[in-house]
Amino acid sequence: MEKFVEILSTAGYFIIAIGVLVVVHEFGHFAAAKLSKMRVDAFSIGFGTRLFGWNKLKGFTFGELPKDFDGQGNTDYRLCLLPLGGYVKIAGMIDESGDVSFAATEPQPWEFRAGTTPKKIFVITAGVIMNLLLAILVFWGSNYVIGKHLTKSTTLGIVDSSSSAFKAGFRTGDKLLSINKAPVNYWEDIRAEVYVNGMGKDLAVVVNRDGHVTDLNISRKLVPSDESKEIFLLSEKLKPVIGDVLKHSPADSAGIKSSDVLLSIDNTPVLSIPQTIAKISSSKGQSLSVKLLRGKDTVTAITTPGSDGKIGVVLGYAFLGETIVQKNGFFESFKLGLADVIKTTELTFTMLKRVISGQMAFGKAFGGPIKIAQYAARSADNGMASFIMFIGLLSLSLAILNILPIPALDGGHLVVIIIERMLKREISLKVKIAIQNAGMYLLLALMAFIIYNDIKGM
Repeated sequence: MEKFVEILSTAGYFIIAIGVLVVVHEFGHFAAAKLSKMRVDAFSIGFGTRLFGWNKLKGFTFGELPKDFDGQGNTDYRLCLLPLGGYVKIAGMIDESGDVSFAATEPQPWEFRAGTTPKKIFVITAGVIMNLLLAILVFWGSNYVIGKHLTKSTTLGIVDSSSSAFKAGFRTGDKLLSINKAPVNYWEDIRAEVYVNGMGKDLAVVVNRDGHVTDLNISRKLVPSDESKEIFLLSEKLKPVIGDVLKHSPADSAGIKSSDVLLSIDNTPVLSIPQTIAKISSSKGQSLSVKLLRGKDTVTAITTPGSDGKIGVVLGYAFLGETIVQKNGFFESFKLGLADVIKTTELTFTMLKRVISGQMAFGKAFGGPIKIAQYAARSADNGMASFIMFIGLLSLSLAILNILPIPALDGGHLVVIIIERMLKREISLKVKIAIQNAGMYLLLALMAFIIYNDIKGM
């Protein structure tokens, strides 16, 4: 039952996130078409069969509208069966609806095909512009309302001798001074230089080790690409924390709770997740005394690992050192938000380049509906601010994807408009339909591949 509720919750957050993005994107096309005096026949959330909708002439109706129905310029606002996107049906335009009945008549003033090139470009790019504006608004708001949480440490905690960090030359207690010539003052600076600014690059790291400055030249191959499997660098004062406790597990019976910070097991200080797992898994059937930090109180729990060497907890990390919140002014927050959008866009294209060149697996760089749903649920669990930030990131990703010159996407339509402008004539309807169909088949194949990767990665 709990699993079913979890699935429903995840699906709910996915629908909310996708719904917001689709409405924002399609409203851009809708508003631009209206401003350009073009007729909008349908505003659809989802694809395929019309489930229900409303328009001025028919009111609220269920099912498909009659094929001979003439909306007389009144938009049909509809919800369709497949909730993986949406579209705005603009008169005189070849789109996702596949309707080309207008081809038998001469272009009318209210049709897309009769519009000037600037108007066509405005209508086609308006969806991307709206998604971009939403992303900027979210990043701007995040910088202004929440600020940036910064960890006041650049000193490494435990560096296990079997870890990638140890092989790269790092040692416990190293204080990082710079990465690729960029000074690092907070732990967030380190992560940015390793995983964002330094993506795909070797790392030139300067550290202070026991009072001596040491240079480390690190091959990118030594930096784990998937931190869900191995965290590369751990900050000092970082402790394993209980992320979740399975019901009726040994940990649950012992009174261990989510958010408890692990201090020691059988009087041995706990320093890392691998160390914690090794200690628990090697103590099957043996009672363990676990010292925990719960809020400001220190508590002790006695638990016994099962025959599988587990006590039924999900582990994460918590920083027990000093953190600060860097607040920014209204206009400074806008500059920072815009910089975040630019940096995230650069990162996206860098990842795309690495996928094309074979340096990164497609599944690690991009996710489909299953992965989006999972991330939506996780971000929502961390609070509304985190969920809104996730929607902002997703909105930016949608803007970037849609502007790519792929048939059936906004970028593909834009290329056709530009070509027609250069040729000073319209491309034939058959060619446009062929381009649109090819694009749709390509997108369907790509979606199937992405969903396959999502399932494989579960």
